[in-house]
Amino acid sequence: MELRHLRYFVAIAEEGSFTGAAERLWIAQPGLSTQMRRLEAELDVKLLERHARGVALTEAGDLFLGRARATLDAADAALATGRDLQAGLVGTVRLGIATGAGWPRTPELLDGFGRDRPEIEVTVVESYGGTLSRDLDDGRLDAVLAPSSFCAVDLFRRSLGREPWLVLIGPGHPLAGTRGPVAAEDLEPETFVVTGHRDGAAYDRAVADALSGAGIEPALQRGGPGPALFAAVAAGEALALTASTDAAVGGMVARPLAPACEIDFALAWGAEAPAPALQQLISAAQALTAPTPPVLRAVA
Repeated sequence: MELRHLRYFVAIAEEGSFTGAAERLWIAQPGLSTQMRRLEAELDVKLLERHARGVALTEAGDLFLGRARATLDAADAALATGRDLQAGLVGTVRLGIATGAGWPRTPELLDGFGRDRPEIEVTVVESYGGTLSRDLDDGRLDAVLAPSSFCAVDLFRRSLGREPWLVLIGPGHPLAGTRGPVAAEDLEPETFVVTGHRDGAAYDRAVADALSGAGIEPALQRGGPGPALFAAVAAGEALALTASTDAAVGGMVARPLAPACEIDFALAWGAEAPAPALQQLISAAQALTAPTPPVLRAVA
């Protein structure tokens, strides 16, 4: 039995005649009659009562009609799923987000993408840049959102723009009570948290370079693993650099560094032709970071 047999039968039942069904299906009536006889023989049951004015469903035919329609609906849904997958309307994206720096517009991107593409399931993995790079190479991730310097040069990428480094300060630290940007000279005696992990080397290097560029040669302290990375900052024992105010939890504050120092972010992936669902995320990131066109005003 093939799907076309079910479509033939449904057309005959709905049209009430072989002639009407043949015209609807654009096939010859004798061939349609032959296919129905074969279907009845395969099922070993009579589905149609032939009479002068057309056909009528038998009791078995009436039951079979409901099941045939359900089967065809399921087949159409399966075909639609394939089309939706190709169009990037459904699917999955496994996204890695680098620990430490943090692109400040990540929540905005993911929230908007989730509302616009609810049938695409996004799984987010947060880890050190080196870990994410390996997972991307091994196919465990589809893309990585991180500072550009964290990404291998052979990856494809979409630039997300530059963001200023922020000084992360715990509530008990003396600098927590001051306002405005934090001057570089006020940070000279401070200790800054880094990962101290081989997979976090890209973040550690970026922090050291940013501070060195501001004329600061601080002491570097290894932070805790994962969510405990900035525990010493929260305790007021050290400072850290981040690019996102989302890191300022538990009473911590994130304030600009003066002179300002920026870091590039990118969405990176490995395949030259990304899967449709990933392409949708790339397009969403591009739209989010596209420059706002100037507003033209009429001059009297």
